[in-house]
Amino acid sequence: MTGPRLSAGVITADLTRLGAEVGQLRGRAAWAHVDVMDGVFCPQLTVGPAFVAAVASTGMPVDAHLMVEEPRRLLPEIAAAGPAVITVHAEATRHLHRTMAEMTALAGDERSFIRGVAINPGTPVQAVEPVLWLADLVLVLAVSPGWSGQAPAANTRQRVRDVRELAARAGADVLVGVDGGVTIANAAELASWGIDVIVSGSAIFDRVKGFDPARNLDLLSRQLRTPEEVPDGQR
Repeated sequence: MTGPRLSAGVITADLTRLGAEVGQLRGRAAWAHVDVMDGVFCPQLTVGPAFVAAVASTGMPVDAHLMVEEPRRLLPEIAAAGPAVITVHAEATRHLHRTMAEMTALAGDERSFIRGVAINPGTPVQAVEPVLWLADLVLVLAVSPGWSGQAPAANTRQRVRDVRELAARAGADVLVGVDGGVTIANAAELASWGIDVIVSGSAIFDRVKGFDPARNLDLLSRQLRTPEEVPDGQR
């Protein structure tokens, strides 16, 4: 599929049926996205390394998004939990370069996981420039993390372009992703920006309107395809 890879947030899933919920992502999403929040960097307190390990034990690759203060303290445990992606925030540490260097050491020469660095809507994209050579992914947040119901910030598309230009000038080969405010209604527009990764959770595991996650996943995946991939009659 030439559209962006989907990282499907599972925090809004039915956690009493974690195995079954994660099982629905197979073949539809690249990763199960786990938001690790400490109640300090974000208002919510969610899950930790044990939950990351539990999701990884299902066989679904895990995208661990650390929205915590000073993530260095959690990195060894998170890495040991076996995720496919670990992302830290530029704003969450006084020593971003050191944090990314330690994450690189944990990934090893074989790069056992993708190294991500995220930036909030209010953070200049230049904040990631010093660590681009230590990163595989730059995740552009389209909303302020931790507050539900937000629409993507209006300048998100430009910020994606700015990250691309920054990486090109630095000679860095990084994936660029968007996280926050993604819905079935706007997914096609975001995919048209040429992003590599898109994160969505509530659009999938949202039963308010009576739709089940499998249906939501199918609808969302269809929106993420390039037009030539979508069969006639489904556009």
